[in-house]
Amino acid sequence: MDCTVVNNVKAAARRGKEVKKVLRKQLKASHTLLKHEGISTASQPTKNLVVANGGLGNGVSREDLSAAMKQFGNVESLFMPPQKPYAFVTYRSEDDARKAHTQLNGQKLQSGENSVTLYLSYVDSEKHKEEVLVHFPEELALVEDFVSPEEEILLLAAVDWSTSNQAQKALKHRRVKHYGFEFRYDNNNVDKDKPLPAGLPEECLPVLHRCLQDGHINFLPDQLTVNQYETGQGIPPHIDTHSAFEDTILSLSLGAKTVMEFRHPDGRVVPVVLPERSLLVMKGESRYLWTHGITPRKFDLVPACETQSADHSEPNLVSHGGLTLSKRGTRTSFTFRKIRHEPCCCAFPSACDSQGGSSPCPPSQPSLPSCHADATRLEEEYVHRVYDAIASHFSSTRHTPWPRVCHFLSALQPGSVLADVGCGNGKYLGVNPQLITVGCDRSSSLVQICAERGFNAFVSDALSVPLRTDSCDACISIAVIHHFSTQERRLAAVRELVRLLKPGGQALIYVWAYEQEYNKQKSKYLKDHNKPQNGEKSKDKPEEGQEPHEEPSVLTTSHLDNNYTGGLKDDSKMTESKLSVHTNRTAFNSQDLLVPWHLKGRKTRGEEEFSSSLHTTNCPDSKLSPSVDTSQVPGGSSVPVFHRYYHVFQQGELEQLCIEVTGVEVQTSYHDQGNWCVILQKE
Repeated sequence: MDCTVVNNVKAAARRGKEVKKVLRKQLKASHTLLKHEGISTASQPTKNLVVANGGLGNGVSREDLSAAMKQFGNVESLFMPPQKPYAFVTYRSEDDARKAHTQLNGQKLQSGENSVTLYLSYVDSEKHKEEVLVHFPEELALVEDFVSPEEEILLLAAVDWSTSNQAQKALKHRRVKHYGFEFRYDNNNVDKDKPLPAGLPEECLPVLHRCLQDGHINFLPDQLTVNQYETGQGIPPHIDTHSAFEDTILSLSLGAKTVMEFRHPDGRVVPVVLPERSLLVMKGESRYLWTHGITPRKFDLVPACETQSADHSEPNLVSHGGLTLSKRGTRTSFTFRKIRHEPCCCAFPSACDSQGGSSPCPPSQPSLPSCHADATRLEEEYVHRVYDAIASHFSSTRHTPWPRVCHFLSALQPGSVLADVGCGNGKYLGVNPQLITVGCDRSSSLVQICAERGFNAFVSDALSVPLRTDSCDACISIAVIHHFSTQERRLAAVRELVRLLKPGGQALIYVWAYEQEYNKQKSKYLKDHNKPQNGEKSKDKPEEGQEPHEEPSVLTTSHLDNNYTGGLKDDSKMTESKLSVHTNRTAFNSQDLLVPWHLKGRKTRGEEEFSSSLHTTNCPDSKLSPSVDTSQVPGGSSVPVFHRYYHVFQQGELEQLCIEVTGVEVQTSYHDQGNWCVILQKE
């Protein structure tokens, strides 16, 4: 046979295999969309397409996807749901949609630094979604273009980063310089009797006088903090200390735009786009009650250019429609404040340190670790020793296995080897008696409880499990990884789970979620906030709350394409403030915190030994460590209150953590009663 003919036959065979491969992946994407997102695809051509892997959640910008789609005809609409790995495209004609379907299926799209493979399917009708308009926090105002480009240049030049003094700090997540008074991050306050030698830069005075004339302030600020954020850097959610500063706070954004998130104690979240040269004015409720922070990431979700000029009849509205990705640049913020010399008498005593509310920085609480040694000390004091002390009481509140975890365990083949890493009292070790199960936990007291219940368990750190590599068919890690205090240690915990798995083996991971309200439904943890402070067993079950009465809702399907770019927050490198103590049964206002455990009833022998062996210079009259406090109960007696460290995970953070581990695929992710959960498979 002629060589040319042979080569043509081989080429045709290769093309046939490639077409079949694309078809298989397209069908898999369609099934995934139906199973996890409820999106039904059509077998016959329509003018409407769903584009798997072409979403904001995959790091695809609206501009890049729109340009790719417009190559094949007139696009009537493009809808990209926030954080989702897919998009909806409607063409003016069915013929144009057919062209895109034929030409783009299985093709790679380069969007910035991300390369994704697109899989298109027809849908019967256009996917409509009303534009969501969210009100600004009360008394928050944003003034765009408050300074001119020329003023911006002068202000940026006024900050001399080359000189070093006590008021200039090179923090791990940003550069900071103070004027007028130094803001001290060790106590979140200012030393009002020690003003800095230099006042505010003269270049700021015209801007501040304009703020006076426009009515944004009725006094001239005497303190300035300049923060410089490189791409990917941020600042944790916080409230400027009430006792330190007067009411109005001004924040001028220079150099680049960013998105600042405002969070209300009831769980509401309002993302506010801060364009360059804009002025943010925080007064009243927005200054005293809402936390504000910037999530560290390289891209922000912002309104697309064509929607930014939309004329909304109401001021102070944030649009969630027509979003795209915006790459961050170097942003410098000028935050102007007025030192307070009298106690704060605001209308928000629950958040006011002057009125006995939650102090933003309890003086006896630890800071986030800055190195490996700090992390091990923090976890030893605020995780390991606490669980050994409360083991008996903790076990009494952990008796009913969760349905979704049981489903995972029941689906395993008989004879499968299961490792429960961080098994606690072993409540999951006996769910499926057809499995060969072994558990491990850092707490020897909890492992002893497992032994008393007839389970195989041993004491081990989750970062170094003494089991052979590739020895387990499945692993579970339920409410464990959120106790590691740095990103590196959380990542190492996932790697250790994957190491234990055989090729093809699966791991189920649960972590506590920052978002305790999801899909407009509050978790049981928040729903139970009105229960009595003492005597309610469920109060001290934060990571699992009460048993759910409905199936958890599925969030995303990361195995469409592992290109999530939401930005993994590394809080171990982004805060210099103390860890706050969380108020049980309320929404979170920080990702890293201490959660109280109220020990009820008579202490066990182990708890008595633990308490008597501890000492602290912070409490000279107490034998309790910084991780233990006391609270009064009816009758006047006091009971220990232990504090456990947690890093609560934001949406998408657990998936991003997992896909950083090589040789593993995220099969499914979902939200289950206030927890983020994933199922991994080892390749």
